Amino acid sequence: MTRHIYSIGQHVSLDGPGRTYLKLAGVFTVTRLLPPLGVELQYRIKSETEAHERVAVEQELRVVEVAKSIVAAASRLSSADVNAARARGCREQQSRPSV
Repeated sequence: MTRHIYSIGQHVSLDGPGRTYLKLAGVFTVTRLLPPLGVELQYRIKSETEAHERVAVEQELRVVEVAKSIVAAASRLSSADVNAARARGCREQQSRPSV
C-alpha cells in the first residue's frame, strides 16, 4: 500500500496539474490525510486566508519552505553574531574597487 508523502502540519502549495480554475496561490497547511481516490492519495488542506478547507490529490501539491524557519534560525543568533556579520559586510563593501 502506498503511503502519504506529506504529513499533517506540513506547508504545501497547490500548484500541480489539475483543476487550475479552482486553485488559489499561496501556502496551505495539511490538516488531514485522506484515503486514496482510486490510486491517488488525497489530503485536506487549509489556507490561513480562507475560511474553508480544500481536498487535493498528492500530484497537485508541492513542499513549501516557510519563511518562519528563516526567522527562527535568525532568532538563534546572538547579537554578537549579528554585529560581526554587519562588520564583515561593511569591510567587504569598502574593499571593493570602484568602477
